Amino acid sequence: MFYVFFSPSCQQLCFLQIFDAMSVTAIRLKQERFLSASHFAVVGASQDLSKRASKVLGWYRDKHMNVTLVHPREKQLYGVDTVPSLYSLPSPTTTAISISTVPFITLSLLKQARSMSVFSIWIQPGACDFSVIRYIEENDLYEKVIWGGPCILKEGDEIVRDKWFRETHGQL
Repeated sequence: MFYVFFSPSCQQLCFLQIFDAMSVTAIRLKQERFLSASHFAVVGASQDLSKRASKVLGWYRDKHMNVTLVHPREKQLYGVDTVPSLYSLPSPTTTAISISTVPFITLSLLKQARSMSVFSIWIQPGACDFSVIRYIEENDLYEKVIWGGPCILKEGDEIVRDKWFRETHGQL
């Protein structure tokens, strides 16, 4: 279940999934799976450092993660070489993709990613609408796609820290 609200901060409609205790655990497992990928890609970054995708790219780079930028026109952003499309990713089946685009582009990216068996996808807030949700549900992508929740910038550090703790000290 989800509800729609208008976010004054981003001046757009946002979708928020409503979770019970069981689905919160399922979401955390999807987030951990996402961050277990050996490669990452960011779609939606631009020359504007204040944009979410640019900040997401910085988050990956700060953690020394293997990240590729996908941009259809720019050859390089922030000193990082780009690829023009998801089809140009070197290893899509081991790549987790962060999407921060307008919903109609998100939908196109989901179609590409599905055809390539991409490892996992995290749709950042504001990049989703009803057509994206319907596509996820109608194409059995629910297990691979994180949507309707917080941004990786909000959740990512905690997930990485918890994973490190479990690996270092064992399950609690």
